Amino acid sequence: MLALVGLGGAIGAVLRYIVGEWMPEGFPWGSLAVNLLGSLLLGVLVTMTLSEEMVLLVGTGVMGAFTTMSAYSVDLIELIENNEHFSAVVYLIVTVIGCPILAFGGMKLVQTV
Repeated sequence: MLALVGLGGAIGAVLRYIVGEWMPEGFPWGSLAVNLLGSLLLGVLVTMTLSEEMVLLVGTGVMGAFTTMSAYSVDLIELIENNEHFSAVVYLIVTVIGCPILAFGGMKLVQTV
């Protein structure tokens, strides 16, 4: 079980890095993108009927490393400290409201199929 979580975590961390590299600088687009996308995908995943091993690999491992609350927190603090208050508020609101909405949407998507 630990190996599945570790393998998934390695995959998720690499994917997160790739997304971050694709994003423009100046705003934490990478963290925002992975957290929104990860919320949608985790909503899909938890609604599907999957084996425990698949949930550990993809849910706990891949999605756990792909999404990032810690980077979100640091990004938000850095925006505030750099006096980018409007950007900080937008980032806060979009993440706090968008992630649960996308997770819910992912769940509903699977339920309707």
